Amino acid sequence: MISTSIKSRNVTSHDPVQSHGDHSFGWEVLAGVVAIAAGLQSGDWIASGAILVLWAIWRFVPKIEGPPALPMALTYQWLQVVTGVFYLALTGRHTLELNRSDYRPMVLIGLSCVLALLFGLRLGARLLPAPLLDLTQRSALPFRWRELTVLYIASVVLTGSAEEVAWRIGGLTQIILAVSMVRLVILFLLLRRLAYPTPRFGWIGIVLVGEVALGFTGFFANFKEPLLLTIIAFLEIFDRRKASHWLALSTIAGLAAFVGFLWLGIRTDYRKQFVHEEFAASRAARAERLVALTTDWRAQGLDARLHNLDVFVMRLWAVYYPALAVQRVPATLPHEDGALLWGTIKHVLTPRLFFAEKDPLVSNSTLVRRYSGVRVAGEKEDTSIAFGYAAESYVDFGVPLMFIPVLLFGIFTGTALQWFLRAIRCREAAIILVAVLAWSGLYLFEVSWSKMLGDMLTRMIFLGGAFIVLDRLINPSRLLQETRNAVPRTAAAGHPIRSV
Repeated sequence: MISTSIKSRNVTSHDPVQSHGDHSFGWEVLAGVVAIAAGLQSGDWIASGAILVLWAIWRFVPKIEGPPALPMALTYQWLQVVTGVFYLALTGRHTLELNRSDYRPMVLIGLSCVLALLFGLRLGARLLPAPLLDLTQRSALPFRWRELTVLYIASVVLTGSAEEVAWRIGGLTQIILAVSMVRLVILFLLLRRLAYPTPRFGWIGIVLVGEVALGFTGFFANFKEPLLLTIIAFLEIFDRRKASHWLALSTIAGLAAFVGFLWLGIRTDYRKQFVHEEFAASRAARAERLVALTTDWRAQGLDARLHNLDVFVMRLWAVYYPALAVQRVPATLPHEDGALLWGTIKHVLTPRLFFAEKDPLVSNSTLVRRYSGVRVAGEKEDTSIAFGYAAESYVDFGVPLMFIPVLLFGIFTGTALQWFLRAIRCREAAIILVAVLAWSGLYLFEVSWSKMLGDMLTRMIFLGGAFIVLDRLINPSRLLQETRNAVPRTAAAGHPIRSV
């Protein structure tokens, strides 16, 4: 039985473009005051504009059913655009990236891209009505804690092997990588279950410790997604009146910032060891090396720590190379008149499984060398330097036509996410799928059009298709029975829970 002390926010309206948050005039005044203060403190009106864009994200993003994955994804993009501006204003530290580029035009372009994507999502969500919340839809997946735990452990064990196989079979790479997203789905399902009806902070902490440990002992920073997905899951039930919720949220956000800072301080020395097969094959050896590097990192002086902070912020700030491209195009190089985007579309629509002889796309590092005029590491070094969809659009079309593809992609994504919510009867399954698709497909500003389009389509087709098939195979009456044992009805329906 559900306690009568639990209430859900009234979301009975079927308008899919309800926005997140309290829309009282007070919040608008607060946003304006903060924007003015940011501009005065930094001496740059772009800081004021950035604050207003952040407010617009949370004010106008479509309120699709479930946790706030969409506004969180757009907020992360916003962070990648403006971090350098606020870092300079707050610390006065001039890094190489800030000194060698006229970054302000690219920051404005980046903020405009985020707005174009925001309003594209909003328009797309309007094209389909929100799903009707009847009794057969207020349902949870038929997994008790034991089954869910087994699924989670199995996904951890199998995902690494699946990714290794994916890169060995060229024609199946995208398909297998899309299927490997199941691990992220199971992880988010587990985290969301742990948040209801009362957050189980101890168990959430155990899961996060394990995920961070696994992420650190890999080659890439795979600990970032679990931490950010935890924040998304927690925000669904966040109550700003509770000090414990503020403490939990700030702790997770602080942990995410700290481990990112630590990773960038040790990753170069850590990755050098992967040339040795014994090291690459032994997680224990990698963990031992990480402990030694972390000990050395803790012994660093203030100057070294400040340098690490510069590197951390500039790595997050995805504007440097695009800003150099804006300086060179069209002053030195002409616009491509859509050649980059058209090449991406043809590449995405001709999967290598059926077109084995198709030419590979031009790498991001090559685009950086060509349009930014900087010699960067590339394929020979097993590295790809991000250029980003915004920079590609600018090189293709320039301002303002470059925003049209971004707007259209937002419309397509908003419509597709709303369609999945209508097509999948099990509400918990629909909410989990849409949240993972929204977050994983939209949160990176530095991602290329080929990754953004290709990955989103592949995940929607194979992961979304698998969800729809499984949804049809599950007996709705069993769903309703399992709902009482798995997730409170308000949680299964995607309603945030508030205590009285």
